[in-house]
Amino acid sequence: MTTPKSPKPSEAILASRRNFLRTATVGGAAAAATGLAAPYVNAQAPIRWRLQTYSGAPLGAHVIKPQIDAFNAAANGEMVIDLYYADQLVPTDELFRALQNGTLDAVQSDEATMASPVDISVFGGYFPFATRYSLDVPALFRYYGLKEIWEEAYAEVDNVTWLSAGAWDPLHIFTKEPIRSLADMKGKRVFGVPTAGKFLSRYGLIPVTVPWDDVEVSLQTGQLDGVAWCGFTEAYEVGWAEICNYALTNSVTGAWFGSYFANTASWEKVPPHLQELFRITIDQSHYYRAVWYWGGEAKLRVEGEKMELTSLPAEEWAQVVKDSEGFWDEVAAASPRSGRVVDAFKKYAATMEKAGYPYR
Repeated sequence: MTTPKSPKPSEAILASRRNFLRTATVGGAAAAATGLAAPYVNAQAPIRWRLQTYSGAPLGAHVIKPQIDAFNAAANGEMVIDLYYADQLVPTDELFRALQNGTLDAVQSDEATMASPVDISVFGGYFPFATRYSLDVPALFRYYGLKEIWEEAYAEVDNVTWLSAGAWDPLHIFTKEPIRSLADMKGKRVFGVPTAGKFLSRYGLIPVTVPWDDVEVSLQTGQLDGVAWCGFTEAYEVGWAEICNYALTNSVTGAWFGSYFANTASWEKVPPHLQELFRITIDQSHYYRAVWYWGGEAKLRVEGEKMELTSLPAEEWAQVVKDSEGFWDEVAAASPRSGRVVDAFKKYAATMEKAGYPYR
């Protein structure tokens, strides 16, 4: 009799996390349906939206699909959102234009990746050292004025309504050849997000843009040497850890800033109770992601066997942290509103340091 082969640690972790996805999705839909005595019959055709996310399908299964499934169940036939993944309807760098002209009714992305034409777009995605933990993002928006700044910025843009921001994973660099010093970054072509890529390029890293679904093939063919796009959870979930051999433990920032946007005309056609339902399920999505990433990052960094961990020397990492101060000042000088965001980052960082454990 053949003894069943034990799964590798990363396979066991991913299996348990996919079960979490199924439970959360089914539970969310069931909760939405609870208490409905009879099926709702809508005399009119439901409102129908097209929403495109920045993420490919394997990642989108976690960062947005549970929310859309729950919304569609709870909307009870009054509204249906059709979900599209990266580049399915429009290229990712055209998301904002498509949202503004009504090709899309809603978008989930960061500002920098979708080329949002606002002066704060540089802060979308990974802004170097703005955060250490995922909870830093909602805290900055709720208590340090970022919510009001984002609303102000998008109020100046025609036909786009910003709805909410949340946290994703920390930023790590995953490569086929090791990075053990800043010199090892030189010439490495990585798929990455714009702001962090611009900052890291001062050390010789070369940011390369390709469609999300092409990243794996680009790594295999040598067009890319690695990715600077995500944390351990995504690298394992989408298969990049199968190709990249090394993971740099130094994290340039602790959480990605991502947002939800709606076409204003589409949003205003949605009745208030469904607007509120959409906002509630956005919060559900923020919560789901926070748990999924936070637990996965730690387990896969410790128990994942597919990539060797490397770190920069302490003195070199200290230089990177110091360099980020100048980068902050450069961005702050770009516009008064950018200056207000950087001031909020500085005040928040100082508060967290003074608060000490468990905040810093």
